[in-house]
Amino acid sequence: MPRKPMKPCRHPGCPKLTDGMYCTDHAKLHASDRASASVRGYDGRWEKARKRFLKAHPLCVKCMEQGRLVKATVVDHIIPHRGDAKLFWDESNWQSLCKSCHDHKTMTEDRYQEFHY
Repeated sequence: MPRKPMKPCRHPGCPKLTDGMYCTDHAKLHASDRASASVRGYDGRWEKARKRFLKAHPLCVKCMEQGRLVKATVVDHIIPHRGDAKLFWDESNWQSLCKSCHDHKTMTEDRYQEFHY
């Protein structure tokens, strides 16, 4: 069986050919240090809690503030939990959002970790 042809490394300006996305020199630069979703707490227990919460709160909170009725598909943590299990499971810290509002909130409000001194 013939092998797939090798492709150029996706790192800008690298001419090396590779089987994967990046050559061995650049693979470590582009490796993700983020843990998997299940390791971060988004497992079967979360899926059950998420479904129950969305059934009780079916509309997007942000869209309702603007007078629009849009079905919520994401349960968002109002204050980012950043691995804190107590904050992760605190339902008073949850809100139902549509994907568009969730993505916007994540990129504008939750993107950077705030440090308090």
